[in-house]
Amino acid sequence: MSPAPLRVSRQPDGEPEIFHSLQGEGVSIGTPSVFLRLALCNLVCTWCDTRYTWDWRAYDYRVEVMEAPLEIVEEKIVGYECPHLVVTGGEPLLQQKALAPLLHSLARRGFSIEVETNGTITPEPGLLETVEQWNVSPKLANSVNSPHRREVSESLHAFQHLPNAYFKLVVVEPSDLEEIVALVQTYDIPRNRVILMPEGRDPQHLRESSEWLSRICVKEGFRFSSRLHILLWGDKRGT
Repeated sequence: MSPAPLRVSRQPDGEPEIFHSLQGEGVSIGTPSVFLRLALCNLVCTWCDTRYTWDWRAYDYRVEVMEAPLEIVEEKIVGYECPHLVVTGGEPLLQQKALAPLLHSLARRGFSIEVETNGTITPEPGLLETVEQWNVSPKLANSVNSPHRREVSESLHAFQHLPNAYFKLVVVEPSDLEEIVALVQTYDIPRNRVILMPEGRDPQHLRESSEWLSRICVKEGFRFSSRLHILLWGDKRGT
């Protein structure tokens, strides 16, 4: 039996959303990477900049999502001749059973693999063997997801115990700090594995938010990340 296909975001030209760029966020910011954007998400963040992967009231699923066989996905990823893959979404772990064979194959080819996740789904052993870095982005109240949906204790504890997991939190206002500190204390997350990133989809807003958020990071001992792709290219798909 052939492995199940992946549900991948479809680009306007009809091709799967697999592209070559720089990692724009988090601990490996600036790293040349191939991106694989999977469709579907279990959260509904109000400031999400990839709503076309999950918001079927605003977007047409049949237009935005395609089923892509693993061999086609792998061929496109390998074709960029860049051995660093970032799996993003949507929420990739909704498809972790289908994703595991692809990542195993790419790891055997020498790929370094990052997976971006909202931290609500515990990764299975098949992925833990191949993923070199987890970019975990728990959502705060500013996402307007209900607490029981955005904070799954079992999953966050599982990620906290992974030494290769980093926690990237989207910050909208300085007042978000109280919630961030409470989350860090609840799950005993080392502050050097916590990255604060300003919310924003245009360069000017990011620059303004970065001024006060960077000062908070210095004071509180958290890492800081901007959104490099937004500063370089604006809010564009495929970057």
